[in-house]
Amino acid sequence: MSRRVPSGRTTEDLPPEGFDDEASENGAFDDERDEAVPAQADEAPEIDFDFEPGAVEAGTEVIRRFWSTLPLGPGVYRMFDAKGDVLYVGKAKNLKARVGSYARGQAHSNRIARMISQTAAMEFVTTATETEALLLEANLIKQLKPRFNVLMRDDKSFPYILVTADGPAPQIVKHRGARRRKGSYYGPFASVWAVNRTVNALQRAFLLRTCTDSYYENRTRPCLLFQIKRCSGPCTGEIALEDYAGMADSAKNFLAGKSNAVKDRMRLEMQTASDAMEFERAARFRDRISALSAIQGVQGVNTQGVEEADVFALDEQAGQFCIEVFFFRNFQNWGNRAYFPKADRSMTPDEVLGSFIGQFYDAMPAPRLVLTSHAVEDVELVAAALSSQVAYRVELHQPQRGERKALVEYAQRNAKEALGRRLADTASQGKLLVALGQAFTLDRTPRRIEVYDNSHIMGTNAVGGMVVAGPSGFMKTHYRTFNIKSEELTPGDDYGMMREVLQRRFKRLVKEAPRTPAQAAVAASEGGAPEPAPEPPEEADAFPAWPDLVLVDGGKGQLDAARKALEEIGVADVALVGIAKGRDRDAGRETFFVPGRPPFKLPPRDPTLYFVQRLRDEAHRFAIGTHRAKRKRELVRNPLDEIAGIGPSRKRALLHQFGTVKAIERAAYEDLAKTPGVNAATARAVYDFFHAGG
Repeated sequence: MSRRVPSGRTTEDLPPEGFDDEASENGAFDDERDEAVPAQADEAPEIDFDFEPGAVEAGTEVIRRFWSTLPLGPGVYRMFDAKGDVLYVGKAKNLKARVGSYARGQAHSNRIARMISQTAAMEFVTTATETEALLLEANLIKQLKPRFNVLMRDDKSFPYILVTADGPAPQIVKHRGARRRKGSYYGPFASVWAVNRTVNALQRAFLLRTCTDSYYENRTRPCLLFQIKRCSGPCTGEIALEDYAGMADSAKNFLAGKSNAVKDRMRLEMQTASDAMEFERAARFRDRISALSAIQGVQGVNTQGVEEADVFALDEQAGQFCIEVFFFRNFQNWGNRAYFPKADRSMTPDEVLGSFIGQFYDAMPAPRLVLTSHAVEDVELVAAALSSQVAYRVELHQPQRGERKALVEYAQRNAKEALGRRLADTASQGKLLVALGQAFTLDRTPRRIEVYDNSHIMGTNAVGGMVVAGPSGFMKTHYRTFNIKSEELTPGDDYGMMREVLQRRFKRLVKEAPRTPAQAAVAASEGGAPEPAPEPPEEADAFPAWPDLVLVDGGKGQLDAARKALEEIGVADVALVGIAKGRDRDAGRETFFVPGRPPFKLPPRDPTLYFVQRLRDEAHRFAIGTHRAKRKRELVRNPLDEIAGIGPSRKRALLHQFGTVKAIERAAYEDLAKTPGVNAATARAVYDFFHAGG
């Protein structure tokens, strides 16, 4: 049940009469008691949007009008500004009391006062319990990214190791995302690098296959991995499936924490082989034991009494926060990751850490034990919410002594060091941005820099790449790729590609965030934002959507193409700079082209020049990497993928029956129809696809 803002949105059913006394006792309006609202009223109060939502009094009045009809039960509330953007998402045990606390008009922090002053409307969702409200709050914060909430800046899913169980020969692979495939999952690991390192070591130790099922099913002789002793060759019967299953079980036991038992069994096998003078076999067991020891040797700190736990440690410096997360599974350290959440300086570490943990476990299960460096607000409620998502009880604990305390202190040292490095990098980055603004005579220090480059081979698989840099360095979540779509371009026309990329980028930007009345008119005609959306001064620390500086990889021709592309869509207030490589493409001899200025160079040892080279090289790397990935997909594309009705299962069945695509192409319709899992209609579609011209 939800209440929406008045402009054509739904409302929740209103609460029954007679609840004002309890609202006052719980901290709502102490100086005012409203009359009971009839239960049959089913519309939200009319809101006057003519005011300028810049004063706390105006926002307070909006909140008062919504407060008057709120229930006493738990739920989630959202605050909206005049443009309909979400300002804040919060949960409450008592919606009326919690929302009423915003309407007192006094004793608010600067952050809360700014939020109230921008509030033009509110929306509510009632829940059965406070636990449900907490889970919904975390989910909405991750989806909507409200300006005044604590936000995770990096919420990518964590990688796992999967040992499959949907075939005769288990496969070991890294896995990310939903657990739809049958098998045993081990993780989370802090990074893909940690997963790759572990999988490589497990290959050496247990000789498990990593190939895809289609590759496995169509082998006629062992592959190179068998030759270099990274796989036992179950695909061609080099090892009995029963023996292979035993090796897979040993790998699962090792990942499940029974590493000492697995190594002891291997040592016994090695000693037995040595006693029997089977020295080559003994050497293989020696190498496998060494591979397992290598996994444990690079894990850093491990545990003796903590089998499964996540450790969260927070550090605060200069108004910024760092949360270091360590993963311990099966008495082993499976890596760590540093997060730098966006949070207002006025928020306490307890508030930041509690909100962060709620978002962190929104899409992944929590372990049985979560250790924290600070006391989390509403710790019992958070633990109950996490427990409701899994089949066991989750404990949140701030340890005071023993091994658990040592683990938290270890994580907190890492958090302090990571934040110190970030602050140092940010300070250096800030100096470079100032110097860059001076070198290119910009009106102000750039906060967002966009760099563009194209990549292709003779015009094929052409792509454009955009990288973004700001005060925190490269902002990889803002990177974008552009597949060159225009059929009018001559293959290899770099100028035309640059025009297309910039036009597509800035047309979308004008539509989504117009900055001038002319741009707003264009956006409105195309169904975009109806009004200009300048950044409010109180949010000056937010990363801007519009670039202050655009760098294009190329000389005067590329710069002219970029300038004309922006002029055609009415963008004239973005600084453009072209970077031409020096003679023989030597770094350090770049020539810079700026509209209205003669070409110039920067001093060879100038740090600003090195900074620009880093920006240009990152754009070049990103564009080339995207082009290579696209070209690789083209090279390995299977013709069967182009046939309607041919999915992975039927494609696998056809390849298993005929071996190769060439054999499928030569096959008669009758032979295709005899393939298990392929019906007559599918066989006809395959046959007609390969014989359409015949």
